[in-house]
Amino acid sequence: MNTKILWVSIVLALFSWSATKSLANDFKGHVNVTLKPLSQRAQTGQQVFNVNCAVCHGENGSGTRVGPPLIHNIYNPGHHNNASFSRAVTKGVQQHHWPYGNMAPQKHVGFSDLSNILAFIREVQQMNGVGYEKH
Repeated sequence: MNTKILWVSIVLALFSWSATKSLANDFKGHVNVTLKPLSQRAQTGQQVFNVNCAVCHGENGSGTRVGPPLIHNIYNPGHHNNASFSRAVTKGVQQHHWPYGNMAPQKHVGFSDLSNILAFIREVQQMNGVGYEKH
């Protein structure tokens, strides 16, 4: 009886590992981002983003293997408005679209920095065809 439980556990563990690996392969964690000249506010936001966010979300929000791309239609203003970005930064957010795990609050990012980061993200989204879509 214990042998059957052991084999079932092994099979379930292998299946779970395989499914997780397959999911991770589906989400490469990177998108190509086109960057054009930015407004002054967005340039300031880009500098703050590079210091505070790029380690996970990639250069210009292109994503990495540890954080999702923000220049992606999932984050269009109709699906994730500025308030949801603000909440993610100030309160953290539970994993819900990507297999990266939860995002911890980024308490070191102040309101004016967050405002500039949002200006940067939204401008780069528009440059890359990510616009408002009703959710």
